Amino acid sequence: MSNAQQVYALNLDQCAALIKAVGHKRTVLMQGDMGNGKSSTLHVLGEMLPTHTPCYFDCTTKDLGDITLPNIQTADGQGYVTYSTNEELGAHHGGPIVLMIDEIGKANPAVKNALLRLMLERKIGSYELHPDSIIFATTNKGNEGVGDLMPPHMRNRITVVQVRKTSNMEWIEWGINNDIDHTLLGWCKDNPQLFASFDDIKEPDENPYIYHPKAQRAAFVTPRSLHAASDILKERAYFDDQTTTAALMGTIGDRAAMDLMAFVKLADQLPSLESIKKDPMNARVPASAAAVCMVVYRTLASLERDWLDAWMDYMQRLDKEAQGMFANGVRAPKYSKQAMVMTNKKFTQWAMQNNYLFAADKK
Repeated sequence: MSNAQQVYALNLDQCAALIKAVGHKRTVLMQGDMGNGKSSTLHVLGEMLPTHTPCYFDCTTKDLGDITLPNIQTADGQGYVTYSTNEELGAHHGGPIVLMIDEIGKANPAVKNALLRLMLERKIGSYELHPDSIIFATTNKGNEGVGDLMPPHMRNRITVVQVRKTSNMEWIEWGINNDIDHTLLGWCKDNPQLFASFDDIKEPDENPYIYHPKAQRAAFVTPRSLHAASDILKERAYFDDQTTTAALMGTIGDRAAMDLMAFVKLADQLPSLESIKKDPMNARVPASAAAVCMVVYRTLASLERDWLDAWMDYMQRLDKEAQGMFANGVRAPKYSKQAMVMTNKKFTQWAMQNNYLFAADKK
């Protein structure tokens, strides 16, 4: 990837905005690191465009015969052929669709050629898509070494944008709204290197956590594998630490699993939610900054109206940095409980008294 492409690489939200705006005319190809959430853009666009039917086409499982099939027809004694398309392409819906052509760089060359007209003209077989239909595609970086190739005649028909790696704070914001384990979120905050791209790491040993084409790592950290690690951590009450560690090693790699498990032990310092709800002025305040961070992330994810006042009482016993962390989490544009918190009397009073925290954040 050139220096200019690195500078102008887009985050996932920027990609979704671009596709929503031009996707009915031009096919945007999102090219980026594996496991970074490119495919999740279909869900995001589905929420942005509720009148469109989301359609997922997986190129890695298709051969040429999976794209269209001939139907022999007769009329006035004459025979002719029409073509039926694969259901995954969504052409049969008739109305507007959002079609994601996933992993097109790994597709059989014949499949790539068969999809060219659809991506350029919105036509395939005997079908023409609804004029409001949106098409976009995804692929991995060519230098990842996982088989993604784009011939020049295909490349010239589409708009390719580079997708930058999601940062730790962007992923934490997403995780708060998507039930990610709070301990894992705290670990991610303290370890931004988990979200680095191998393009920025010359030698694999400089970052033992992530995928690197020069290293033979069976498991490694990506946003996708972190989500899987969260699912394991949330069930760890049902098995011992050795089993938890083994499962994490097979999910995010040996080094990451060992470091995460050391961090997990900090969770023992956390006050229970019940103690905060019932006795906020006497509930335990963790001694370490990392454990305080976990308390804040857990609260942002699980907060409900009936104990918001109790949390505000407890929060003011934490240091100013932790209070500011909570406020910044609430202010995040996609925080699902923002209205509930910002209309709470105790929160608004606290915000007025601590306005400098907001002002400092804007600098």
